[in-house]
Amino acid sequence: MHPANRLSREKSPYLLQHAHNPVDWYPWGEEAFARARAEDKPVFLSVGYSTCHWCHVMERESFENEAIAKILNERFVAIKVDREERPDVDEIYMEAVQALNHGSGGWPMSVFLTPEGKPFYAGTYFPPEDGRGRPGFGTLLLALSEAWTKDRAGIEKQGQALTDYLSSVGKPDGPTTVDAALLPAAASQILRRFDGTNGGFGSAPKFPPTMMLAFLMREGGDDPKAAEAVRRTLDAMARGGIYDQIGGGFARYSTDERWLVPHFEKMLYDNAQLARNYTESFAATGNRYHARIAREVLDYVLREMTAPEGAFWSATDADSEGEEGKFFVWKPGEVEAVLGKDEGAAFCAYYGVTAEGNFEHGSSVLHVPVWDEAREEALKAARQKLYAARAKRIPPHLDDKILVSWNGLMIGELAYAGSVFDEPRYRDAAVRAARFLLKECRVDGRLRRGWRGGVMSVKGFLDDYAFLAAGLLDVYEATGDLEFWREARALSEEMVRLFEDPVQGAFWSTAGDHEKLIARRKDPYDGAIPSGISVACGVLLRVAAMTGDAAPRAGAEKAIGLFRDRLEQAAPAQPELLRQASFLVRGPREIVISGHPGDPAYERLAATARATWTPHRVLAFANGAPGEEAILPLLEGRSPAGGARAFVCREMTCAAPVTTPEELRALLK
Repeated sequence: MHPANRLSREKSPYLLQHAHNPVDWYPWGEEAFARARAEDKPVFLSVGYSTCHWCHVMERESFENEAIAKILNERFVAIKVDREERPDVDEIYMEAVQALNHGSGGWPMSVFLTPEGKPFYAGTYFPPEDGRGRPGFGTLLLALSEAWTKDRAGIEKQGQALTDYLSSVGKPDGPTTVDAALLPAAASQILRRFDGTNGGFGSAPKFPPTMMLAFLMREGGDDPKAAEAVRRTLDAMARGGIYDQIGGGFARYSTDERWLVPHFEKMLYDNAQLARNYTESFAATGNRYHARIAREVLDYVLREMTAPEGAFWSATDADSEGEEGKFFVWKPGEVEAVLGKDEGAAFCAYYGVTAEGNFEHGSSVLHVPVWDEAREEALKAARQKLYAARAKRIPPHLDDKILVSWNGLMIGELAYAGSVFDEPRYRDAAVRAARFLLKECRVDGRLRRGWRGGVMSVKGFLDDYAFLAAGLLDVYEATGDLEFWREARALSEEMVRLFEDPVQGAFWSTAGDHEKLIARRKDPYDGAIPSGISVACGVLLRVAAMTGDAAPRAGAEKAIGLFRDRLEQAAPAQPELLRQASFLVRGPREIVISGHPGDPAYERLAATARATWTPHRVLAFANGAPGEEAILPLLEGRSPAGGARAFVCREMTCAAPVTTPEELRALLK
């Protein structure tokens, strides 16, 4: 093992993975750029994350290679960045990678910069040796070093051109309004990409289309194609290899169009959003299979992704023992060794485990070629036995950092699922995680990006504020505890103060006092996680509905309107922002449950309101707490003195209060 480098002082698991490389790594910061300027050297920026398979490959092949490390150390200043810790850096330079590679990008991300941070060459994974018509990493380093010496003017020109481009990308289209006509057109645009054979949208590789499904559930209306797209996609993913059939939880994506062979890393944000999809599907349709999958995902998170402090870890790796997927795949003999010949044969037949295999080395990724509810229930004990046997294998690496934004997504889903499934332990887990973040991830009133053995030094980004505020609103709706409403509203106000553009509208990804990078961006595109702008708009619309305050709604309306053209032209790229446009255009359903907690009549009404599928709702509770109407104006005039009642309003019109779950369901339907 090589002596520790500067990365050994960092908290990020990804940076610590490189702490003993022979490369003289710097973390992102002024120290590295000051050295580059002083020594007149270009900067090599390497961006990745701890559960990235090809990041591990490039480390083994190149960053542990003494000859390549020597070139890097002598001719460049090398910086290593965890994209999950510094999404601002990743976002800017990924745009440069895509600009130079015909829209293609990914991780590991390899970018070459001037000492001023301007990119002039970029790519992703580079093999160590020349071959297949592309240079090896060592050859590339020597060529770029020579160009730096002999063609400085050309490099400076390229760097300035790319920097100018990065400053222009993501600028809003211009102020306009959003109307109802946008929404069905956007749904139709998304549905044109539906894969009617395999479920999902588009071709391989396939990522879980979580936000498209959420939008279609709200804007599909009576269109049978929309309902079919949602159901078939949820079914196909749950029965595919992308889903861990014995341990629960979804992998990041499928390498094929059939959801069969995944990239085996599991991300907290995917599982939060997918569990929400399955929970909402059950709430809307009563699909018991989808309820089972949602529960299994959440049970997996509580069992394997929850820190002792109560918040949630970030991810687990695709690799174990240096091989992708080794922890998860099976051969017939391995199954029979655990279950015996007869039960093992039945299991292999149902879950597609064959002698030939469907993965590497004759192994099989478990999947369900033909679903049969009775057979699946009969094999429940077999799955538990195989899970116990698998637990004895060497597990994949765990990225145990706690990110505020990703935790916000999981907190929100646990709170919602706790209500839909009447499962207190989900709700309690959401409360515990929320309190941990509010206590441990704020310094002098400001959110930090996250926590790992102590709070991270990086100040929170837009998505940290927006995602946590959204999660806290869900916790309030699940508990009726005004503590979480107060915290959510305070975060929403701080979010506006720190990130909103008061002139043009919408939200910057970084606060005004954040480190100055070569560009400051407003990014409306929803990728693997929703954009901070999309979720911020949703938070403001919910706050406006609960307070009657016009300012938050106006801020959201202005932000969504700025991106109207993109919503029309590229609906699949912005499904979460479309969902908030739907909330804006359709208007909220305002529900207040009035009464005393513990009173059976009140509890029945509250449970009904929480569990009933009601798109674009806001839900509040009038319990007679001192000053509650001042804290939450939606409660005004709805004192619990009149007994347990439910009030439902929409578009400035309120129905007469009702007192039974049946009457409330009728109003909500």
